[in-house]
Amino acid sequence: MPKKPEQWQELLYQALETELGGIEIYENAIECAVNDDLKEEWEKYLEQTKNHERVLSEVFEKLDLDETTETPGRAVVRHLGESLVRAMQMARQAGNEEAAEIVAAECVVLAETKDHANWELLKELCANVDDDTAEVLQAAVDEVEDEEDEHLYHTMGWARELWLQSLGLEAVLPPMEEKQEVKSLAAEARVKETREQQLKRSAKGNGKAGVTRSRTTGGSKVGGKAGVQARQQGGRQQERQGSRTQGR
Repeated sequence: MPKKPEQWQELLYQALETELGGIEIYENAIECAVNDDLKEEWEKYLEQTKNHERVLSEVFEKLDLDETTETPGRAVVRHLGESLVRAMQMARQAGNEEAAEIVAAECVVLAETKDHANWELLKELCANVDDDTAEVLQAAVDEVEDEEDEHLYHTMGWARELWLQSLGLEAVLPPMEEKQEVKSLAAEARVKETREQQLKRSAKGNGKAGVTRSRTTGGSKVGGKAGVQARQQGGRQQERQGSRTQGR
């Protein structure tokens, strides 16, 4: 058993409150979504979060705990969730849909960070409680864990790419986390590394092309070292032509 047996119950109360707040957070985030793919993603996560709440309710029933019990920690979790909902509502009222979408993505990331941590702790708890309690908790963790990983890491990707898009920088939508089905911190790190490498190759490729549009003539000009060499060669040709003309 844990050294503080009452604390594992506190974790369960906070986890349940997190899921309850998560339902309202996703309902409001969906209202902020502009990108159709993101909206569809959050609609899926909303249904999964509702199921996570049901899973935890069953855990409380099996462990003979009262899910309506209030604790100071649970009150804090509720306050944070309500604050995130208000933040999204403020963003929508400001009238900028794209900005509100970014705010919603950031709010979901904040909420899912706590949610993800809850389930990671519940997983650790399974090895430190009696067998009957561990069996109940492990069954819940097995059902929910992968979905919680997806909720966090995929929405982190959405938040990053939406910000880049708003800055006028190269953005990948849907994010690479979607395509590679990222569900771990290690996989998230690999995605970021891959993305950086692709951007470097893209920038290098653009540099090799060396051709930019002239703002004054509408033609093209050669940039970089190759451009300098071409202009020098052109100058020498003009000098030779001038010399021949004078010779005549």
